[in-house]
Amino acid sequence: MTLRADTPPATADVRRFTSLQRRIHRTTAALMGICVLTAACLYVPQLAELVGRRALVVTLHQWSGLALPVPVLAGLASRAFRADLGRLNRFGPHDRTWLRAALHRDKRHASRPAAKFNAGQKLYASWIAGATLVMLATGLMMWFTHLTPLLWRTSATFVHDWLALTIGIVLAGHIGMALADPESRRGMRTGKVTRAWADREHPLWHP
Repeated sequence: MTLRADTPPATADVRRFTSLQRRIHRTTAALMGICVLTAACLYVPQLAELVGRRALVVTLHQWSGLALPVPVLAGLASRAFRADLGRLNRFGPHDRTWLRAALHRDKRHASRPAAKFNAGQKLYASWIAGATLVMLATGLMMWFTHLTPLLWRTSATFVHDWLALTIGIVLAGHIGMALADPESRRGMRTGKVTRAWADREHPLWHP
């Protein structure tokens, strides 16, 4: 028995992300990392004493936060990037199945159907996008103090501080999951993954 000529081997690589998409991810990750690290230096006394130069840290924090949406906005010029944003923004019946399996700690691949992005990735993308917008709005209120009344600035400071802590925790979970999946990291690093991994982890995705 021979394989058909048009049947790709299981070990073949398939393209998952374009070079532009990978650059957007890396730039956004770098800006988010600067925001988190500078925030830690501003709020943890031991780090503040170790780093010093508070004015410089504040400036880095402000401008990296202001620049955070820029890579995504620039990426809207890419058709592939817009298509992936559309995929991340759509939830289907298979996503509810994936979430139920995740809540019941059912790790069988058959119980977690996913297209190019699974339900967990979609939830993370939606949450981090919303959190970034809230952080940007509250940060601007804290930066330009003359634009809003004192009560608004006080509330903005409270939301900004606690949401920053939540973002740090969520990002740690995101990084931990990435470290646990070498093939997923390879896809973000090189743009390609093996067809076997794609068929196993994202059976509804047809690259």
